[in-house]
Amino acid sequence: MNTRQYGETATQTAQHYYNSSDADTFYYTIWGGEDIHIGLYRAESDDIGAASRRTVERMKQYVQPTAQSTVLDVGAGYGGAARALAGDTGCAVVALNLSEVENQRNREKNRATGLADSIEVVDASFEEIPFENETFDIVWSQDAMLHSGRRETVLREVARVLKPGGRFVFTDPMRTDDCPEGVLDPILDRLHLDDLACPAFYRDTLSGLGFSEVRFEEMAQQLATHYQRVHDETVARDGELSQVVSRDYIERMKKGLQHWVDGGRRGYLTWGIFQFRKNA
Repeated sequence: MNTRQYGETATQTAQHYYNSSDADTFYYTIWGGEDIHIGLYRAESDDIGAASRRTVERMKQYVQPTAQSTVLDVGAGYGGAARALAGDTGCAVVALNLSEVENQRNREKNRATGLADSIEVVDASFEEIPFENETFDIVWSQDAMLHSGRRETVLREVARVLKPGGRFVFTDPMRTDDCPEGVLDPILDRLHLDDLACPAFYRDTLSGLGFSEVRFEEMAQQLATHYQRVHDETVARDGELSQVVSRDYIERMKKGLQHWVDGGRRGYLTWGIFQFRKNA
C-alpha cells in the first residue's frame, strides 16, 4: 500500500488502495474477477478462483439461505459471493463495499448474469451501515474486517442491522490468541494497522453484543497455502502483470505476500469460518 495520508483512518486507506488501478488490476487478474478472499485448497496447485469459490460454498452450507432470506455482505469486493447466494437460492443480497471501482465491476457482472434485480450494490463502509435496525436475516463477510481499525464498531453495526435469531458468518485473517508481540509488524505496517483481531476478540465482543457462537471451523493452514499460491501465481505471471501493473506494486506485493506466508507457517496467524447467532 501507499503511505497513509495524514488523518486517514485505516478504512479510508483501504478504500484508496482498492480503488487504485494497480490494486484493482492485480486482484481482478490473479483471482479471476469474482472473489478476493482466502480459498479452500485441496492441493497447493489448485486454481485460486476455484479455491475461493469453495469457501463461499462452505459458508453457504452453514447458513443455508432461502428465497425469503435477506443477506448483507459487508466488504463484498467484486460480488462473487453475492452472485453465488442470489443465483443459487434466489435470496435478496445487499453487497456493501467501500471501493467504488470494485462496486462498478460488481454491478456490471450482476447485469451480465441477470442478477441486477436480486443484488443491490451499496457504496458504503461497514463502520456505518446505511440500513435500519433489524433489517437482515444473514450478515456475511469474507476477509474484510481486518481492514478496519474499529472492528468493535463494525461488529456493533452488524448486531444492529441483524434480526433477532439472525446469523452472522464470516472469515478474517487473524493473529493467534497467543501471538507474541511484534512478530506481525511487517504485515501491520503494510496494512497501516495497529493490530489484527484474534479469535478471542471475536468471541468476547460478539458474546457481549448478544450473540451465541455456533461454530468455528479453524483452518489456519489454508491461510499460508493461499498466500503461497497467490505469491507463486504472481511470480509465474510476472511478465503479463508487468504490462498492466507497475513494477513497484508487483515487487511490494511479492514481499507482502511472503510476510503472510511466513506468519502463517510460524503459527502466528490463523483463519477459518466463524458462525454466530444473534440471540432472540
